[in-house]
Amino acid sequence: MAETRGKFDFAIDRGGTFTDVFARLPDGRERVLKLLSHDPQNYRDAPTEGIRRILEQETGLSFPRDQPLDSSLIGWIRMGTTVATNALLERQGERTALLVTRGFKDLLHIGTQARPNLFDLVSEPLQWPAHEKAVGSLARKLGFTQVSLSSEVMPMIRAVPRGYTVCADAYLTPKIHQYLNGFTRGFKGALKDVDVLFMQSDGGLTPMEQFSGSRAILSGPAGGVVGYAVTSYNSSENKPVIGFDMGGTSTDVSRYAGQYEHVFEATTAGVTLQAPQLDINTVAAGGGSRLFFRSGMFVVGPESAGAHPGPACYRKGGPLTVTDANLALGRLLPDFFPHIFGPGENEPLSTEETMRQFQQLTHHINHFLSTNQSHVEEVAMGFIKVANETMCRPIRALTQAKGHDTSQHVLACFGGAGGQHACAIARALGMKTVFTHKYSGVLSAYGLALADVVEEVQEPCSLQYNEDSYSELDHRIQELTQRCHGTLHQRGFSSSQISTAVFLHMRYEGTDCALMVNTSDYPAHAQSCQSGDFRTAFTKRYMKEFGFTIADRPIMVDDIRVRGSGRSGIKSVTMAMEGHRSPGYLDTSVYMWEDLSCGYSIEGPAIIIDKNSTILVEPGCSAQLTSSGDVCIAVGTDSQCVLGTELNTVQLSIFSHRFMSIAEQMGRVLQRTSISTNIKERLDFSCAVFGPDGGLVSNAPHIPVHLGAMQETVQYQAIGSSLKEGDVILSNHPCAGGSHLPDLTVITPVFWHGVNGPVFFVASRGHHADIGGITPGSMPPHSTSLQQEGAVFTSFKLVTEGVFQEKAVTEALLDPAQYPGCSGTRNLHDNLSDLRAQVAANQRGSQLVGELIDCYGLAVVQAYMGYIQSNAELAVRDMLKEFARRQQQQTGSLEVEAEDQMDDGTPIRLKVQINEEEGSAVFDFSGSGTEVWGNCNAPRAITLSALIYCLRCMVGQDIPLNQGCLTPIKVIIPPGSILQPSQNAAVVGGNVLTSQRVVDVIFRAFEVCAASQGCMNNVSFGSDKSGYYETVAGGAGAGPGWSGRSGVHSHMTNTRITDPEILEKRYPVILQQFSLRPGSGGRGRYHGGDGVIRKLLFRSKVVLSVLTERRSTRPYGLHGGQSGSAGLNLLHRADGKVLNLGAKTTVGLEPGVCACACECLHICDRLFMCSPFSSETPTLYFHTLSIFMFQCNFGGHPVL
Repeated sequence: MAETRGKFDFAIDRGGTFTDVFARLPDGRERVLKLLSHDPQNYRDAPTEGIRRILEQETGLSFPRDQPLDSSLIGWIRMGTTVATNALLERQGERTALLVTRGFKDLLHIGTQARPNLFDLVSEPLQWPAHEKAVGSLARKLGFTQVSLSSEVMPMIRAVPRGYTVCADAYLTPKIHQYLNGFTRGFKGALKDVDVLFMQSDGGLTPMEQFSGSRAILSGPAGGVVGYAVTSYNSSENKPVIGFDMGGTSTDVSRYAGQYEHVFEATTAGVTLQAPQLDINTVAAGGGSRLFFRSGMFVVGPESAGAHPGPACYRKGGPLTVTDANLALGRLLPDFFPHIFGPGENEPLSTEETMRQFQQLTHHINHFLSTNQSHVEEVAMGFIKVANETMCRPIRALTQAKGHDTSQHVLACFGGAGGQHACAIARALGMKTVFTHKYSGVLSAYGLALADVVEEVQEPCSLQYNEDSYSELDHRIQELTQRCHGTLHQRGFSSSQISTAVFLHMRYEGTDCALMVNTSDYPAHAQSCQSGDFRTAFTKRYMKEFGFTIADRPIMVDDIRVRGSGRSGIKSVTMAMEGHRSPGYLDTSVYMWEDLSCGYSIEGPAIIIDKNSTILVEPGCSAQLTSSGDVCIAVGTDSQCVLGTELNTVQLSIFSHRFMSIAEQMGRVLQRTSISTNIKERLDFSCAVFGPDGGLVSNAPHIPVHLGAMQETVQYQAIGSSLKEGDVILSNHPCAGGSHLPDLTVITPVFWHGVNGPVFFVASRGHHADIGGITPGSMPPHSTSLQQEGAVFTSFKLVTEGVFQEKAVTEALLDPAQYPGCSGTRNLHDNLSDLRAQVAANQRGSQLVGELIDCYGLAVVQAYMGYIQSNAELAVRDMLKEFARRQQQQTGSLEVEAEDQMDDGTPIRLKVQINEEEGSAVFDFSGSGTEVWGNCNAPRAITLSALIYCLRCMVGQDIPLNQGCLTPIKVIIPPGSILQPSQNAAVVGGNVLTSQRVVDVIFRAFEVCAASQGCMNNVSFGSDKSGYYETVAGGAGAGPGWSGRSGVHSHMTNTRITDPEILEKRYPVILQQFSLRPGSGGRGRYHGGDGVIRKLLFRSKVVLSVLTERRSTRPYGLHGGQSGSAGLNLLHRADGKVLNLGAKTTVGLEPGVCACACECLHICDRLFMCSPFSSETPTLYFHTLSIFMFQCNFGGHPVL
């Protein structure tokens, strides 16, 4: 593609708040412009308006807004846009029709069956892709203008994300075309002779007519990544760069170390897309993020003021935001900020309105605190500090959680708001350098001008990577490479401008974690493919990502991908390596960027301003102008006053973030280093930090049933502890706080020099797919004693003085074989690997706790641990007081009660007595049934987990989830009952069944919502060679003002279910149907969620176990709402006989010869659905779940 001469070239980033324009003028000069993305009173389309203004100002000609622009003056236009993202977020795409294999019409509704917010109360087969193309051809003949085929949009295995992707493509592409048609109509000739390119999510440009919805989600942010990668990374120094793009609505962070880091599955607005995207982490903290003071804590976002009305200072009646905080502190100077506000678009930012609202907020905060009186500036600075910590979290996740040292990175700052925060964030993360490009305020637009045109082709593959497959792989790679070259040649690129990169999507056989591998650092040799040594590249990458390799496992190739790039765009030079700050105002020099000369050095505090951005150089930092006109800041040490142990509400919010970050990073390490499907893919684990007494401090939002139970486990070990540094405890016994035996908890004490005993504990709990017992999967339906359920650990030293006790733990895992009918663990390798992963996760948590203590001191960290727990206590007390006031007004009583029964008739009874004055309550479970002869007994820790979960849901806001939630609560559970059984009682069902019933009873007492499915629908099968376990979704109950969601995990679990194509590829089973069961949720003003039907057919001899509830009792409704349907488990024999398996059973199944002559399990598990008819309080519905086993080749679902 030849460069244009004598014309205007434009690169435009249309963001959520601002539209940035970079223009290269005919004489070679460059111009930048920033304007509001949404200003309907003044213009229809921001990119068109930006082009119009520059053309008008540079040519001196008049270009009226109501007439098309003269496109003969324009050479090329490159754009990044949020049109697709906004349409997805706002659900404003086009109506679509979905064609999919029979039996799977609800597959995309069910998805992974996990809910995004933990506390939200929500036959010969046709050959793929030939059948999709046939259907697509027919659809076009019928008049469909947009037809998206999954085999073309994203030809990769995994039906659910591929289905989401193709639906998003069909849903969003028409919206993009509508925008493009409107955009081109703003120019004479509809830009027919202008080269118009759009940025895709993968960082490459594509012609306008090929810009599609599934590749457009990160169109805007991708330009910024290209911009900082090209301008900030110096290949000779090889120092990685963190991109920090702080915009008006959110902040995007990413990493570049010589190659763009891509992901191939990411979730945006609740939709999981399977398409190549730059690895960008987004946090809802931008310049427009709103500021709140809730229950004694400073909160920033996630709500945003957007472009309209925008921050308070925008003169449109907006709320306080981060931008207002910077303005109040003098970090933004209205005289130097664009005068684009007010009715005439010619007024500066309104300092008066910002200060007025901050004075009101400060008054509210002072009234709440009563003792410590804050000034407006202190409040504004507090919100800035909280915003900075919020933005530090995703950077830590991008670096530390992946094994990179954050401090060894350069922070590349861009975006309109980033310069005001960069020094503080770099200092908090230990970074020494902040780089700000001269076009930092519009770097996403500038990146578009630097980007290459990209063509990607990909096809599925199912080959083992070995010498026998090299020739076929080479042949297919060559074909895909030729296709890339051919397409780029057609777009005007010469061979010298084209480069290609080959990737193989590889994984170990029997695992579900594939990596997209490139061989740029691993050239070909005699024992490899011609495209490079993919085996070495894969094993090296796997070791770096996960900390281990599996030497004896074959390596599989799932997909082949070739990425071709056509070099284009402008050239860039790579870098060579009165404001307010607590505790008060400082004299600050203000510099105009354009007036600074090369090499000019500026000591902080100082402010550097240009037309589109403001940079704050904090005290202790020094800035220097590079030869290219960029600003490079050397970050000095922090000279802040030492933090004391007295409560500071700003620091309370910051410590809450820090503790949560520790738990989150532990979870990422555990997922990264584990090997089992249960932990790595289904995410059936939890990680948390505990105080020296074992009380919960913070936990990541993982599995609800683990929440309170883990605290009981750690407290059991903390009492009278004789642990030493280097010791790690393994526990799963119910008497020691365990939930059920497959949930193995690994506990590591954290020590500090000079202190006797642990100062903190960190722990991780993971569900192991098998630990022995009477059935594969260690989830026996009919166990009557604890020994039948697998290996038991009370206070087992897994690590002693730093040495992993492999021999001892192996013996313990094999020990259940001594009991009649029992086996030791059937998957020892995975057990040991996952236990090591849990130890590694704890080790990471211990290190992070130590770093926190290093930074602030032990006394301060433990003091804020207590304050965070007190904050959670306050939130619960406030909720109880408010409920008591309503209850007193409506009924005249402060006592509520409820009851429900298990399928065997065992009652769960609860009576709650509330103290309105204290905001406390007594939860009395007296009257609940006695311990049962079976496994539905729930250890005390389970009831506490259910209670803490319910309290958090009823609080209704984002609070720290910790021990403090239970401080206002007294719990009475009678010993010997189903909720506090004897020491050797069977409990495997109590964790997955009874826990759900306890939640239903608590919510019924408080009339929060109707009953949900009340069951986790446990299905496991296996043989001596393999084993599989899954929990199947149902329906959620309705509540006051909402209907329950269908086909989702509710309450005490939130694990994912295995993708249908992965399930069939890995295990001897065929999934014939997975869909909703219409009408099973129960009727009411607000309907309960419907259950699901799941039909399975086994292809080999297996032992099947089903552990379920709500097969005889139905989920209740509230206020007149109908009950939901009961569940049903059916077995279809080869002779046509249909058997009702009941709620709990184990059965041996023989493989079938053909589709009709197979033993087939049809588990129609209808979960409870309730619906309310009351106009005030609706009822909840439950889902119906069904599992069948039929023969049906599930190879790729056609999707329109």
